[in-house]
Amino acid sequence: MSASDELTDSRTVGAPPVAPALRAAALRARAYELARFLSVGGIAFVVDLGLFNLLRFGPGEVLGHKPLTAKVISVVAATLVAWLGNRHWTFSQQRTDRRVRELAVFAGINVVCAVIPVLTLAFSHYALDLTTPLADNAATVIGIGIGTVLRYLGYKRWVFTGLRVPTT
Repeated sequence: MSASDELTDSRTVGAPPVAPALRAAALRARAYELARFLSVGGIAFVVDLGLFNLLRFGPGEVLGHKPLTAKVISVVAATLVAWLGNRHWTFSQQRTDRRVRELAVFAGINVVCAVIPVLTLAFSHYALDLTTPLADNAATVIGIGIGTVLRYLGYKRWVFTGLRVPTT
C-alpha cells in the first residue's frame, strides 16, 4: 500500500474501527433509552389528559367552566412528571447537578415542541384546505411525532448534558 493509499484508506482516517459487538451494544443501549423516553412520555400524556378531564368533568367539576386553567394545570403536572421520569430513568446517566437549569430548559423545549402540532394543524387546515376530522387528526399526530423527535434531541443536547457514566 502506498502513502497516498494510506491517506485515503477509511480504516486509517478518523476514529479507529468499532468492533461489531460494541456497535451492537451501543444500538441496544440507544433502543432501551428510546423505549424509556417513550414510556415516560406516555405516562406524562396520561397525566395530562387524565388530570385535565378530572379537573373539568370529575367529581365536583372543580374547573368545569375554566378549560384553559385546567389545561395549564394538567400540562404543568405532566411536564414535572416527564422531567422527573426522564431525569431519574431515561437520562439518569447524563443528568447534571444543576436541577433548576435542567427543569427550565426542559420546560422551554416542551413549550416550543407543544406549538408544533398546532402549526402542523394550522398548515393542513388553512394552507392545504384539508378540513376533515381525519385530516385534522393526522396533522396533529404528525406534529406530535415531530415534537417528540425534537424533544428527545433537545433533551440530549441541552438538558441532560452530564457525562455519561459507563455501566459495567
